[in-house]
Amino acid sequence: MDPLSDLLTLLKPSATISSGFDAGGSWAVRFGDQAGQIKCYSILRGECWLAIDGLETPIRLCEGEAFVLPRGLPFRMASDLSVESVEAGSMFPPARAGGQVRLGSGGEFALVGARFAVAGGPSGLLRTLLPPILHLRTASEKAALNWSVERMMQELRENLPGARLMAQDLAHMMLLQALRAYLNQPASGDRGWLSALANKQLRMAIHAIHADPARRWTLKDLGAEAGMSRTVFAERFRAVMGETPMQYLTRWRMLLACDRLEHADDRLSTIAIDLGYESESSFSMAFKRVMGCSPSHYSRGVEESRDLNHA
Repeated sequence: MDPLSDLLTLLKPSATISSGFDAGGSWAVRFGDQAGQIKCYSILRGECWLAIDGLETPIRLCEGEAFVLPRGLPFRMASDLSVESVEAGSMFPPARAGGQVRLGSGGEFALVGARFAVAGGPSGLLRTLLPPILHLRTASEKAALNWSVERMMQELRENLPGARLMAQDLAHMMLLQALRAYLNQPASGDRGWLSALANKQLRMAIHAIHADPARRWTLKDLGAEAGMSRTVFAERFRAVMGETPMQYLTRWRMLLACDRLEHADDRLSTIAIDLGYESESSFSMAFKRVMGCSPSHYSRGVEESRDLNHA
């Protein structure tokens, strides 16, 4: 697979609910920590402000636009950011899947959105590869995402046979469409994983890492994949990605290891060899450095989480 497909495969997004709201008058709503979730919205009518925690500049959203919040950061939506915010949980009653709730007088602003749960254990680390927001403005980008959101709402609202499976497939498609759109039109000066994928030369190096993560890659090897000298490649990669090629290689290996620890019964020694480590101890050291705990501790956490979910 390609790197973008690899990412979505590890994230394992699944639709949990699709709904919307209709607002009017002066309003401001704060959505708290969206841990474990990715949100996608389509603006049906009107305009509003979006302020995401950690971003200095608020974003003006207009009718017909769409956006995705991949990192799950807290955010505010408002007619005017000077209006005191109310917590979303206290203002909105539980929305029926595919339904819509009214905020204030309604009639001036409306949106629909989908919320995805990301099931992959290392989802927090995976989502740091993505930007805080994917803002879709061009006609083709908006049309594709809007169709997916509206179809998902219809599926869940009408509860058709196979609706949950269709919603899950649409969730994957919506995220993929948004990520592709970002790759096609990256903002000037943007940094991060998607910006690196948007660069043809850096994309070749990342693709090589994903295709053979166990290989003993050197800067010279990866530079050759990118068609650059060792020095130029190392500088360019770090400038765009914010980390060295070797740091990214190690991080990607650990993300693959987390997936194996969650979904396979492989021995640590087998995982270590499959990911390019000569010994279980060297693999364990790298895992703890990146993930903050040992592989065995991570596995125990996965098992405890499963037990709680089935209790």
